[in-house]
Amino acid sequence: MVSIFAATFVAPIALGLMLRLDVPHFVLGLLIVPFMVVIKSSADNVRNVLFSAVIGHRQARNLALRFDRALNTMSHGLVMLGPDGRVVVANSKAAKVLGFEVPNRLLGRSLHAVLMRGVAGGLLSQRDSRYAESQLTRALSDDRDLKLQLRAGDGRYFELTARSGHEELGVVTFEEITARVEAEERIRHMARFDSLTDLPNRAWFHELVAEQVSGGDPERQCALAVFDLDDFKSINDTLGHPVGDGLIFAVGEKLSAIASDDVIVSRFGGDEFMLFFNSIGSEKELTVVLDRIFADLNGYVDVSGHALRVQMSAGAVISNVGNTEVDDMIVKADLALYKAKESGKNGWRLFEAKMNAAFRNRQMLKADLRGAVEARSLRVVYQPIVAMNSMRIASCEALCRWDHPELGPVSPAVFIPLAEEMGIISDISELVLEQATNACVKWPGDICVSVNLSAKDFHNRDVVEKVRNALERSGLAPHRLEVEVTETALLDDKSSTGKFLNEIKALGVR
Repeated sequence: MVSIFAATFVAPIALGLMLRLDVPHFVLGLLIVPFMVVIKSSADNVRNVLFSAVIGHRQARNLALRFDRALNTMSHGLVMLGPDGRVVVANSKAAKVLGFEVPNRLLGRSLHAVLMRGVAGGLLSQRDSRYAESQLTRALSDDRDLKLQLRAGDGRYFELTARSGHEELGVVTFEEITARVEAEERIRHMARFDSLTDLPNRAWFHELVAEQVSGGDPERQCALAVFDLDDFKSINDTLGHPVGDGLIFAVGEKLSAIASDDVIVSRFGGDEFMLFFNSIGSEKELTVVLDRIFADLNGYVDVSGHALRVQMSAGAVISNVGNTEVDDMIVKADLALYKAKESGKNGWRLFEAKMNAAFRNRQMLKADLRGAVEARSLRVVYQPIVAMNSMRIASCEALCRWDHPELGPVSPAVFIPLAEEMGIISDISELVLEQATNACVKWPGDICVSVNLSAKDFHNRDVVEKVRNALERSGLAPHRLEVEVTETALLDDKSSTGKFLNEIKALGVR
């Protein structure tokens, strides 16, 4: 605009003055030119300033709109406090949580007034409001961050966060964390409780018992009992694990009815349950309690249409609270449980000191048996089997014998069950197969050797390979080897046992 004005109006005037050809008018015409240059420059500067101001205002407005949009789409509420402790900024989430229609209704209110609004809406109790106000105010004045978790009156959980800002402004945010708290609680519950029965698990049982024995009269007596389902494995094997789980659940439900402030009931895993009695007056009182529990447990339960009989064995121990070691009590209760099962099951035994010695002897015998198997010092003897029609020896049964260096000969009725319990019975079977085939190959050609295999041998396919390897290494003709299987092996898993027997028979073994 200034350039057009100079070109159409000022320039002709300056030119006209200079054409008058007298000195004053000529000088005046010359002076008009720089004057117009200065005016144009000033006008350009003013235009640039105004243009920048307009652009800046527009940018500021856009920035404010973006800030407002971001503020009001936050997932948590936010209020910003000024130097006087009153709200200068609030977002829609904050207004909604506190029961306001628009955020502007929060402006100018103190932190106390904001929290009291939460009390009026039933969001906070008076006590929680006072506590939150004191903690948040102190954190903001001390220029430190703070996180505070509160439970609302409707059961929701909120996390309040205080942060000091610039220019003495403080920011308080509050976010609903109900889902997070519930997830954490579920994880905590899963870590402490058995997923099937919802009873305390082993780790949580230890903590609960430790808490119980740490209080009260240290001279009082407490008791611990371990319960174990009899023949539970056969239920799992014959009816399936879902039915077995159903039985565990039913037993857990019955035992959970016993739980109280002084009785802790736990599932330790498998078919084993643990009960801790915080106060037991005498052995007679414990007898009455356990007999009553057995009476309640015994009977039939319906699981998926199967009428299953609940039959349990238990071991118990009484201890002085002042001398209580939970792990030690568990070991002693387990020893008593072992004796109860040894005595015919479906009953319970109280721990006796002599059980400790029996346990130690049993553990030593296990260690010695493992050493004998590893050293291959077990020997095989042969019992002739005579054919009735010819009265001649038709075959010999291979029998394993163990000569203990201190105890002398140990009966197979003792060490074979131990080997099965330890999981080394297959090693013994392999040793007997090897020695029996090596011996038989040296006998007259019409005499065979018979080897007994345990039910445990048929739990994996290795049994077929062991028979094949023994035949190949000894050079014994397969028809001269007889394999005998216990009835237990056939009952445990008919399908797999039959499959392995057919594979062994395919080798030519009788």
